[in-house]
Amino acid sequence: MKKITIIYDNTSARFDLQADWGFSALVEVKGKKILFDTGANGRILLSNMEKLKINPEEIEDIFVSHLHWDHTGGLSSFLQLNNKVKLWIPSYFSEAKNAREVIEVKRPTKFYEGIYSTGELEGIEQSLCVETEKGIVIIAGCSHPRMEHILKVASQFGKVYGIIGGLHATKPESLKDLDLICPTHCTQYKSEIKSLYPEKYIEGGAGRIIEI
Repeated sequence: MKKITIIYDNTSARFDLQADWGFSALVEVKGKKILFDTGANGRILLSNMEKLKINPEEIEDIFVSHLHWDHTGGLSSFLQLNNKVKLWIPSYFSEAKNAREVIEVKRPTKFYEGIYSTGELEGIEQSLCVETEKGIVIIAGCSHPRMEHILKVASQFGKVYGIIGGLHATKPESLKDLDLICPTHCTQYKSEIKSLYPEKYIEGGAGRIIEI
């Protein structure tokens, strides 16, 4: 089963999980467990993981979309529990030295079979792309690069089916060709996206599990 569990978000889908400004998700595909970003606060990240029954020691890879504090703030706390991870980052930062292996991702890259990165787009952010039976699903931190740019790069890995994550200032009409849209975190036009694409829209929030 392929699934994405939102661990950290501005809202919560469960009363027992804490909402906070930032984003993190566990991506379970192709036999891998990849932690995508680490939110802003390590205490909240680890508390939510515990309540979601996610064991930090079972995670072998951490994918950091970009180096803003609300996506990297929980990393040092996580590495205190598990520093045997492989860390995929867009460009170097000091906390990365505590991981087993640090890999800078500049260009579109295949990590594992069916798991890719867009590479560091527009000098700021990479997105994770995973292969599913329905097409490529993108997991995005904030979508600081133009959505058209993200979609174009992701499409080289296959037909893009959906996107999950922060969509920042993305114009809703740029998402028209997608079949799954789960806007989280910093998305400015969430209500417009929901009203424009009601059949494609999935509500985010900490604790939301999306099977892909």
